[in-house]
Amino acid sequence: MSTAKTSHLPSVSRRTFLRVSSAVAGGLLVSLYLDWPALAQQTSAPKIYPPDAFVHVRPDSKIVIQVNRLEFGQGVQTALPMLLADEMDADWSQVIAELAPAADVYRDPLFGIQMVGGSGSIAHSFEQYRQLGARARAMLIAAAAAQWNVTPAPCRAESSVVYGPNGQSAKYAELAEAAAHLPVPENIQLKKESDLRLTTKDVRRLDSRAKCNGSQKFGLDLDVPEMKVALVAHPPVFGAKAKSFNADGARAISGVQEVFEIPLVRGTGVAVVADRFWAAKQARDRLRAEWDTARVERPDTAQLFAKYHELARTPGNVAVARGNANAMDSISPANRILVEYEFPYLAHTPMEPLNTTVRFDGDRAEVWAGSQFQTVDRIAIAEVLGLKPEQVTFHTEMAGGGFGRRATPDSHVQREAATIAKRLRGTPVKLIWTREDDVQGGYYRPMHVHRVEMGIGADGMPAAWRHVIVGQSILAGTPFAPMMVKNGVDSTAVEGTADTKYNIPNFHLSAHHPAINVPVLWWRSVGHTHNAFVMETLIDELARRAKADAIVYRLKLLSPDAKKLRACLALLEEKTASWRNSIARHHAVGIACHESFETGVACAVEVSIEDKRPKIHRATITVDPGFAVNPLTIESQMQGGVTFGITQVMSRGAITLKDGRVEQRNWDGYTPPYMKDAPVMAEVHIVPSTEKPSGCGEPPVPVISPAIVNALSRLTGKRYRTLPLTEI
Repeated sequence: MSTAKTSHLPSVSRRTFLRVSSAVAGGLLVSLYLDWPALAQQTSAPKIYPPDAFVHVRPDSKIVIQVNRLEFGQGVQTALPMLLADEMDADWSQVIAELAPAADVYRDPLFGIQMVGGSGSIAHSFEQYRQLGARARAMLIAAAAAQWNVTPAPCRAESSVVYGPNGQSAKYAELAEAAAHLPVPENIQLKKESDLRLTTKDVRRLDSRAKCNGSQKFGLDLDVPEMKVALVAHPPVFGAKAKSFNADGARAISGVQEVFEIPLVRGTGVAVVADRFWAAKQARDRLRAEWDTARVERPDTAQLFAKYHELARTPGNVAVARGNANAMDSISPANRILVEYEFPYLAHTPMEPLNTTVRFDGDRAEVWAGSQFQTVDRIAIAEVLGLKPEQVTFHTEMAGGGFGRRATPDSHVQREAATIAKRLRGTPVKLIWTREDDVQGGYYRPMHVHRVEMGIGADGMPAAWRHVIVGQSILAGTPFAPMMVKNGVDSTAVEGTADTKYNIPNFHLSAHHPAINVPVLWWRSVGHTHNAFVMETLIDELARRAKADAIVYRLKLLSPDAKKLRACLALLEEKTASWRNSIARHHAVGIACHESFETGVACAVEVSIEDKRPKIHRATITVDPGFAVNPLTIESQMQGGVTFGITQVMSRGAITLKDGRVEQRNWDGYTPPYMKDAPVMAEVHIVPSTEKPSGCGEPPVPVISPAIVNALSRLTGKRYRTLPLTEI
């Protein structure tokens, strides 16, 4: 979008698009209601409740903007208000951002539920928040024009002030009450994107100061009067039930209120409720429970990998069938490569442990949670408590990371919290999942095995490609399955391979999804994590076999329409040319690129080996996210994303099971990247673009591990096909 745009949506009215009303003390309240697109209608037909505010101009000139997403480090609490404030011509220094509660009005315009996921916050709400700002501005100008007895045309707004044709001026705060009584304009004119003054600037996050000085409160910090803290003893094997338990030792701890069995999404558990966390923790440690594990599958990692490798040797359900299925047969064995890859279960381990606080009053409930799925969690809590969703007030709390872990279709944490609160009617209960609970109790990125056979043409390019992926389906049995599981193939398991941007003829991809008694969930960038690793290490291997430059080879193989990846690689070549060919002895450079969530990312890393582990001296990341909203946030997302992605190669970066039990308990056994593992220097360069914005939270994750491994292969001469890297 490069020119001014007149926005008009059908059936616009006070009830179906914007509602304007007077707020307390004469503020301006602007709320958005969307007619959900076809995709959302396929999931469910949402009941629409009275919409809440998006914009509130206070008498003190502060402008409070509601953010319809969870903020958990990605910067959306700043980026979305920037869009609205820019169109509104608001004084940014007066803007306050608040996380919106759960309500239909705050549902994602595309997904149809209130959520954060798929790197869709800016991509889906880019125009939504601009329209809100433009409509608010138009109403304030109209109020000023009416006050001055002129038409709105000669009036203009700047920095929360409306200026008239005869030298008049009025602050937004002075106009808010009058504006609240005006009709909502159906047709608005958005600014040219080149005229956006704030959106394209590097803007520090609104929550930065509070997070740096420790004053920011997260869900875990919540403390309401008479609140109790609950922990749950979960079964050691998924789905097991408590045969019996002895709570005498637990009840002997001072402050313990109740100990009782509760149903879980899988099996049963024993809840311990106390005045404070430490009392609940000590009591749970003293609980003596006997579990019935005989009736549930007890998976074992070694056995699962053996089973997966066996499945990988047979074709699965077809995901892609392009070209001649028998093309491989005409390629000589000397020009074929047959490889298998292994990827383990991975945990999310966000910094803030999972938690949810619920107060149930019989006919109402109040909830505080850092949720990626507010709509889903609110409905689940209502179901447990025998309420309607509108009887549940759901406060979105700031969350300390998530990486997909706070977006569970079964809402198991919230269901547990509601079940406990139901028993303690009238008393607020904060349920906490400790780090040990989360590491040992799921949910995980599925483990996978890939089997790939490549046939190489005379030009050194792949001429045939057979690929089988084996791994659990994340979507099976969830509301997302009807849309995202086709021909028995979970789209999240094959993304990044099924839609590869490489122009590979005779390309055949299939998948097996065995049902395993391990709960699985999307992990930041989901299937792209393992699929990008396979594709980018194999493409790099082919480039070396052809004695071609890693970037040149990729550019030659990419489809002509892979514009974003081509732009990223070209910019990467430009930004790294000065150092890629003059690195220190015993150092090597690795290259990788990948497109996910409509964003292209390319990465070059300079790596050496220190203490038998990779040392990343430098990383250069180029990204094409379309129109760049707050480049400073994009830079942070790229740097944070590649550091998170290093998790895949950490020597103890795997969740393993023995006789159905997870062997790791905390960060001592499941090790995240430490400061010494992060790149010493991480430069980010954004491809200039006027295309619509796309996601940035997840796209950097897939490129870092293949780039590291490609560099290591140059140092050691080995090819690494199993993660994590236990040996180099």
